[in-house]
Amino acid sequence: MIHRTLISAIALSLGAATAGATDLLQVWEAARRHDPQGAIADAARAAGATRRDQASALWRPTVGLSGAAGRANGESRMNGAQFSAPGFPAAGVTGVSFRTSIEGGNLTRWTVGVKQPLYDAERWAQRRQLNLAADASEVEWQAAQQEWMLQVVQHYFDVLLAERRLALLEGQRKAAERAYDEAQDRYKVGDAPVTDTHEAAARARALQAQALTAANDLELARIALSDSTGLPAEPLDLQPPADGFKASQPEPIAQLLTQATQANPMLRLMQSQLDAALAEVDKHRAAVSPTVDLVAQASRESLSGSGDFGQASNTQSQQMVGVALNVPLYTGGWRSAKHEESLRLVDKARAELERARLQVGQLTRSAWLALQSGEARLSALEQSLTASRARLDATRVGHQVGDRTTLDLLNAESDAAAAELGLLQGRIDVVTNRLRLDAATGRLDQESLLAANASLQR
Repeated sequence: MIHRTLISAIALSLGAATAGATDLLQVWEAARRHDPQGAIADAARAAGATRRDQASALWRPTVGLSGAAGRANGESRMNGAQFSAPGFPAAGVTGVSFRTSIEGGNLTRWTVGVKQPLYDAERWAQRRQLNLAADASEVEWQAAQQEWMLQVVQHYFDVLLAERRLALLEGQRKAAERAYDEAQDRYKVGDAPVTDTHEAAARARALQAQALTAANDLELARIALSDSTGLPAEPLDLQPPADGFKASQPEPIAQLLTQATQANPMLRLMQSQLDAALAEVDKHRAAVSPTVDLVAQASRESLSGSGDFGQASNTQSQQMVGVALNVPLYTGGWRSAKHEESLRLVDKARAELERARLQVGQLTRSAWLALQSGEARLSALEQSLTASRARLDATRVGHQVGDRTTLDLLNAESDAAAAELGLLQGRIDVVTNRLRLDAATGRLDQESLLAANASLQR
């Protein structure tokens, strides 16, 4: 007799489902509450939004304060000066020399400065790049949300398929063991050849091994779903696409390709990168290197102490308001080299954008074609399932009267199970292809998930 008990993993996998059905919306909401992937995307989005404030700050005035205090030495000398004072001749005294000396004196210094950019092409380019980076962070968040939603849906259907696959394999295994017992009984009375017994035994053992593998696959799929949603890894009552589910016809491909070109998150992100590369070119043009700033400054420096001529103190105060012009005349070739580098990076960004357009076009066409043929494919799979079940019924009858072998019966059981699993896979493919098409055209959101959820069995 073939051992009829599988390992405990299969028994647990086929246990009773938890109370209440679990649909796509519930799984998605659980993922949004639990999966750190959402927190990562939200944090990156919030960080990107601050770049708009950085861009605005580039053209606001800056105020700085600096100060210093310490011990210092100082010496000043002036020769050939003219000196006049009450009691001296009206023409004053010429050829006067002044000298002061301070050793180890006390030094204090402070400066307050205000700077307002008036013209700076590099700042304009930086501002544009920062705003583009802020826009890109929003697009990255949208792309991350779409990818995350597709990932959660995939985890959901992976578990559903794994459960159905294991259930079908377990049913086939039990049928093979029954066929083995029957073949043995019929062989004993001379009503069947010994090959029927061997074939049934071999098939039962093969199905037992397949069921063990399927149980492992199911456990891994449940763990992946649990990790991303926080839902228990125990069996959930997941809902497959309903019987009689029909594929909705998509919009014309030309319309979808146009929308994908305009709204696909990856293309929008690549376009932002190209625009940022063009702004980098502007930063290093020689013609835009001068800068003009409105500046105001007040400073004071004081040094006091004793020196070669006794006690002394020097104090200097300055105040200034005006316009500062800065024109770099020679940078050792750095600016021209950076300009050349930025031009080559623009070429790279253009090529990457074109490659991305081709990839998005292929993804859009692939999902569109799958949906176009979805209804016909589902109809063919349904007919295949009906035919395989009819063949199984006929083979059972033939096997009972001796017109069909045990191998024929086992093959018919396998074909019927494969057709049932194929139909479920076909229905799941239609649902996921609809979501992928929405993602390619930048439309995958809560409404898309609601439409997919409406197609599930109730």
